[in-house]
Amino acid sequence: MNSKIHHRPLVAILRGVQPDEVADVADSIIEAGIAILEVTMNSPHPLESIKRMAVAAGSKADIGAGTVTERDDVEAIFDVGGQLIISPNMDPEVIRQTKGLNMKSYPGCQTPTECFSALKAGADVLKIFPASTIGPSGIKALRATLPKETQIYAVGGVNADNMSDYTKVGVNGFGIGSALYAPGKSLEAIHKSALEFVRAWDALQLKS
Repeated sequence: MNSKIHHRPLVAILRGVQPDEVADVADSIIEAGIAILEVTMNSPHPLESIKRMAVAAGSKADIGAGTVTERDDVEAIFDVGGQLIISPNMDPEVIRQTKGLNMKSYPGCQTPTECFSALKAGADVLKIFPASTIGPSGIKALRATLPKETQIYAVGGVNADNMSDYTKVGVNGFGIGSALYAPGKSLEAIHKSALEFVRAWDALQLKS
């Protein structure tokens, strides 16, 4: 991650964001203390949003794309300034293309087979998605089988109140979607939501 920014392992998922608002949305989130942001590929004009966000905030945050399922999209994301690729699924070709461009790879996994295949392909972080379907107990079982240094992020159903349940079983970070950003949500409300997650995360670190 960019050495200029705080290293909180929290990813802001901007699904549905518009290019003309993305710079302001990113700024409100970064100001609150979250400095990893993704624009999902099923958003309107995602490459334009990633490009604008990279220009506006690339020196302050890690910028990338989410819901990346096609190998061919990876280079296009790289070309507009994306630094990381986040997927809902585990596709070795997408991972290898990502790492070939020296970008961070966060593939979606839920089973031991997917997790180990992702690591073999070069994934940096395993995105357990949707985390809500297997819960902390399922992730605890996965964690027991994986190399200790494996980075696990929980995504899907995460909120400020249940983060501690996941960190107790070895989750290293979180992806935050609709609880943080949704189309039509005001910048003030987005900033407030981001602060809630930052404060919850920081409180957990003080306890550890």
